[in-house]
Amino acid sequence: MSTTFDLAVVGAGIVGLAHALSGLRRGLSVVVIDREAEAVGASVRNFGFVTVTGQQRGECWRRAMRSRDIWEEVAPDAGIRIEHEGLLVVAQRPEAMAVLEAFRLTEMGEDCHLLTAEEAMRSYGAALADRPFAGALYSPHERRVESRQAVPLLAAWLEEQGVSFRRRSLVKAVGDGLVATTDGDIRARHIVVCPGDDLLTLYPDVIARLGITRCRLHMLKVMPPDGFRLPCAVMSDLSLVRYLGYAELPEAAALAARLQAEQPQALENGIHLIAVQGADSGLIVGDSHHYGFSPQPFSREAVDDIILGELNQVLAVPGARVAERWAGTYASLPDRLMVREAPAADTRLVIVTSGTGASTAFAIAEETLEEFSGA
Repeated sequence: MSTTFDLAVVGAGIVGLAHALSGLRRGLSVVVIDREAEAVGASVRNFGFVTVTGQQRGECWRRAMRSRDIWEEVAPDAGIRIEHEGLLVVAQRPEAMAVLEAFRLTEMGEDCHLLTAEEAMRSYGAALADRPFAGALYSPHERRVESRQAVPLLAAWLEEQGVSFRRRSLVKAVGDGLVATTDGDIRARHIVVCPGDDLLTLYPDVIARLGITRCRLHMLKVMPPDGFRLPCAVMSDLSLVRYLGYAELPEAAALAARLQAEQPQALENGIHLIAVQGADSGLIVGDSHHYGFSPQPFSREAVDDIILGELNQVLAVPGARVAERWAGTYASLPDRLMVREAPAADTRLVIVTSGTGASTAFAIAEETLEEFSGA
């Protein structure tokens, strides 16, 4: 096996794979090193939801749009199925509808459509709960993949295209064009370290200086009644005070105040609703957000109950049963959505600190490789 490459990527999660893809597209020889035999972290514990609408205005939104396009380019070649497209944000309250109306007037809402409650019921009534609501916004931008399959398929396809993988190999140190691993040394002209929420193995001083911590999520797989189909991803009012593309609009203040009065426990636990569906009809539903350097591994049923209660407020899934529960986890930084540090001229440390890796990593990787080529 070769031990010299143009690009070495540490970490085989979606951020690492995105950098491998970007290097491959530039004609570089690429190696990916990961301590695990397969992806087990944030990249496969999520919704598989490539979220564009609601991402923070500006750079993050543009990265999401670009990453969505790359998903569409790569998915057919890698055998990755797009489970469904689009997003329906259901406004349960008039204050939420005011946020959606304001969002629609921004450049981010240009291709989105506002729907009255009657219009939403005509188009999506088979999926929606029979409860009063104020209206909805439909976005065509989103894509959903089954991340448990999509990430391994992407890695396998990259390997077929010539990317080398070193699995079950721990990177002990990086420096001066050298990646020291438990399987021997690898030399590379450029090195990208994508550690996910491993905050101590590589560049712990940089990570500590930035103040990065971890976020833990409650995630559920719910089996709906037979024949139930989601036409697209679904969100609700709680999402509008969490996703910055909505939450930073002035109109979101009134909604936040009402939610604080009516659903304080949901806000206290960082809960908002996302529901997506897979080929087996199962709904991936979540989530909550709890922060700490070493988040507790124990899940409280009360948090799941709040999530499921919100699900039943929005979707017509009576009698739905929980088939799986798990904890998601990702690196978190309150005031930055991602970090790209340069501990050396030939090295970049890249961490998505907002749980948006599936939505933004491909564009981030293009930027990283551009930095190297411009150096």
